[in-house]
Amino acid sequence: MDGTDAIDPNGDPRAAVDRLMDGLRSDLERLAAIPSIAFPGYPAEPVREAHDLLVGLLRGAGVEHIETLDLPDTAPVIFGEIPPPTPDAPTVLLYSHYDVQPPGDESLWKSPPFEPTAIEGGLRARGIADDKSNVIAHLGMLRAFGGRPPVGVKIVFEGQEEYGSPFDAYPPTDPDRFACDAMVIADLGNLRPGTPTLTTGLRGAAEVTVEVRTLEEARHSGEFGGAAPDALLVLLKALATLHDVHGDVAVEGLRRDPWTGAGYTDEEFRELAGVEEGLPLLGSGTLGERLWSGPAITVIGLDVPSVAGAASAVVPHARAKLNLRFHPQQDPREAQDLLVRHLRSLRPFGIALTVTPGDTGPGYEASTGGPAYRAARAALKEAWGTDASYVATGGSIPLVNGLAQAAPNAEVLLFGAQDNLCNLHAPNERVLFSELHATVVAMCAFVREYAADFRSGS
Repeated sequence: MDGTDAIDPNGDPRAAVDRLMDGLRSDLERLAAIPSIAFPGYPAEPVREAHDLLVGLLRGAGVEHIETLDLPDTAPVIFGEIPPPTPDAPTVLLYSHYDVQPPGDESLWKSPPFEPTAIEGGLRARGIADDKSNVIAHLGMLRAFGGRPPVGVKIVFEGQEEYGSPFDAYPPTDPDRFACDAMVIADLGNLRPGTPTLTTGLRGAAEVTVEVRTLEEARHSGEFGGAAPDALLVLLKALATLHDVHGDVAVEGLRRDPWTGAGYTDEEFRELAGVEEGLPLLGSGTLGERLWSGPAITVIGLDVPSVAGAASAVVPHARAKLNLRFHPQQDPREAQDLLVRHLRSLRPFGIALTVTPGDTGPGYEASTGGPAYRAARAALKEAWGTDASYVATGGSIPLVNGLAQAAPNAEVLLFGAQDNLCNLHAPNERVLFSELHATVVAMCAFVREYAADFRSGS
């Protein structure tokens, strides 16, 4: 880019972003039409196609130094770099991912998932919000400055975030590459459309499998039921101890703190979760505590006889897989051990359980008092016209911890063009142009404000 139409680094970015929106929409449609699913069993060619498209778009946005990190057992990672314009300018790392979730049952989609389709105020397609809108938002900021932003830039576009990747652990092994003063992790978005939101906490995650084996094989329920130990009854009695009568997690030692940031109303959450009419929500206290600053235990898998094929027999074997989400500051092994110890201490009907710990992932809680957060708050207010809200998320982004270890003094900002009504990971995922436009404005304003604040040393 020659920078002819670039904004003044100290000026209002809105007019420049207005001019860019048609091109950004076109590029988003091109990117979203590529089924870049990096899950086993899906072809690798579309993932590489999305990679190649983005490399070309980055070059067109003025990024001259671009590399592909081809690491074992993961899709290619795009790394780009623009040096700081002056020695006293900060460096900002921009992260997004270009792979997407599988579409699921395509009969539930109102239009083919990889044919970007216009809706009122936006576009519908798989991955168009999570996370291709945020990839395009980063590109929009670079274009707005003609490839010469007032900060140094490092770009990390990952290609296998949705399935999980060894890249999560890579940044600490190559800290110079990821060294920066601040990071914009654009894999999240607003609490609701029009509400600028900074996500400051991510709950950690752990998995545990619990198993019961009581008989050599199934036995006739009429002949043996009532005395022969039923593995499914044993398992159900154990699982019932994980929550109290209100639905709150009852495993001792799992951390739960009051939540003081923004949050959903009960009505918003009911609509968002698709709760059947008339049913209560689980747990007590604020939704923020239940969703973000406290634990949750979900039974995500159950191996038992199916109802359709059920025989009149005592069940000899049953198994459940549990997903634990825990406070952002709680140690992952500690949280998992607390759940494991709770289950191992049980003897439902006098029968011990076999409890096997699985994977863990740490949470993350950002420090919000530095110059990058000051700049971000000002930038989001400039873009959306109202003060930013602080929220957390129950989901996990394991790479955040890897990047934070590689650049331990960098401030970590999580915001983007998604919103919590966008149907990410669900049928009919969509993005709103208003959110994309405001996110590009916010990113432009952020680097402008951050550069000025950084140089002033305030």
